[in-house]
Amino acid sequence: MATPIERTITNYEEYTGRMAAVKTVEIRARVSGYLDHIHFEDGADLEENAPLFQIDDRPFVAAVDQAQSHVSQLEARLERLKKTEDRALRLIEQKVTTTEDYEVAKYQALETESEISAAKATLDIAKLNLEFTKINSPIAGRISRRLVDAGNLVQADVTPLATVVTLDPLYAYFDADERTVLQVRRLIAEGKITSARDQAIQVQVALADDKQFSLTGTIDFVDNQVTATTGTLRIRAVIDNPKKLLAPGMFVRVRVPIGLPRQALLVHEESLASDQGERFVYVVTPEDKVEDRRVVPGKLDGKFRVIESGLSPGERVVVTGLQRVKPGIKVVTKQYEDSRPGTITNVHTPDEVLVGKPDLKAITTP
Repeated sequence: MATPIERTITNYEEYTGRMAAVKTVEIRARVSGYLDHIHFEDGADLEENAPLFQIDDRPFVAAVDQAQSHVSQLEARLERLKKTEDRALRLIEQKVTTTEDYEVAKYQALETESEISAAKATLDIAKLNLEFTKINSPIAGRISRRLVDAGNLVQADVTPLATVVTLDPLYAYFDADERTVLQVRRLIAEGKITSARDQAIQVQVALADDKQFSLTGTIDFVDNQVTATTGTLRIRAVIDNPKKLLAPGMFVRVRVPIGLPRQALLVHEESLASDQGERFVYVVTPEDKVEDRRVVPGKLDGKFRVIESGLSPGERVVVTGLQRVKPGIKVVTKQYEDSRPGTITNVHTPDEVLVGKPDLKAITTP
């Protein structure tokens, strides 16, 4: 037997979360052309602006040269028209020519200036398209496998080439049920806790093969509406991932604290029994008799179960040998060996029944 443990605990809820990258970029070409070179290994870690793909740039180099030649041609024409305009102005001052000849030269020069501006814009576009033939990583992260091999035609804004994701930190998305959402919002309205929008709320994270919650994170986003089809609210936590244990798409268990720390009674999980859906424990009275006590269990904390009501501090609870115990019998109790030293007070009483060791036979009296 053992007495309940008094401990400060925090209520929490556990949810299944899905990991997602903070930044995800799908690499696509911004110009059409034939793929010449691939500059990365599949699955490699990349720095920002690391070279990824090279599209055949010869047509784009020719387009730049053509646009540059057109600009030079128009600039030469403008220079000639400016000289014609100046000469016409001098002839007008000498009253040798008419104003009409001067105005023709002037407006031809203005038209050529506009054509030069348009030609320079075409040149800028040609240079930009030439730059787009070199595809670099817009973010630092890890790249997927290449989706197109060298020699294939890629179409601008259509053909996916690869995907780059960031790995540290990562997001953990999970959905809180409506009951928990209402409970938390009532606590916020009563001023007992602070909203995650106003203060960082820490959560614990466990991996698929992890029995303990070994990672921590912070809630940084709570959706603005409950999903009508599922009755859940989407929440996101930021999880540091320096060792790259986590990856986007993984499932994790997320433990979210609900409310403030409080004092609670805990008993061993194996001391709880069930009768038609109701949970109870066997309590040893001061007269060393056994009685069944209906209790309201709470959350599981390791191998201990929180008891919300039905049990008082200092009462003796039967831990093992429940199948040999009946209400009203007298018992001899024995210390229950526990792996957590200093957490349990045990009592020995000499009487007719020994409870606590599964390999010992129980002797009962009516």
